[in-house]
Parts: sequence; C-alpha cells; structure tokens
Amino acid sequence: MNRAMVRYRVRPDQAPANERYIKSVFEQLAERQPSGLRYASFKLDDGVSFVHIVSHDTTDGSNPLTDLPAFKAFTAAISERCEEPPVVEKLTEVGSYKMLES
Repeated sequence: MNRAMVRYRVRPDQAPANERYIKSVFEQLAERQPSGLRYASFKLDDGVSFVHIVSHDTTDGSNPLTDLPAFKAFTAAISERCEEPPVVEKLTEVGSYKMLES
C-alpha cells in the first residue's frame, strides 16, 4: 500500500478556485469510484493551506487518482495558484484508528 501526504499554500485570492478544483475531483471520484483508492483533502484554519492524504493499493501499483481528468485539471496550474509549492511526503503507518475507513 502506498500512502502520501501533500501540503501547500495558495495565494489568498486563489483559495476559492483551489477549493472548486478539489470539489471537482471528489465529484469525479464519486462517479467513478476507483477501487484501491482512499483520498482526503483538508483546508487548514489559515484558509490558504491545504493538506491531501492519499492511499492506494492497486495490483499494478498505479494511482487511480492521477488518471482522473478532474485531478489533471487540478494539478495543471497548481504552481500558478501557490505561494508555497506542493511538498509530497511518503507516509509509513505506525498506527491508525478508522482514519482511512469509509
């Protein structure tokens, strides 16, 4: 199983657009329901920082999230929206209590 956390900060004027992109991704996930994927997105209290947590377990090791057209649109211009660019960190679970369960 592959797990990662992505964090970044957008410019204040870009926060609403960023949220629209994220909501579009979740709408497409609800439609397609790719197996082996768990994904969550959070906006921090400052209103401009975002954290995404993704977990995927597929037979070929691919990440179904990155195949979604809505996700491609979200990431296409992310650098133009950001004050701090995305930082991806791999996660190794030490323990979890229902964190990634539906």
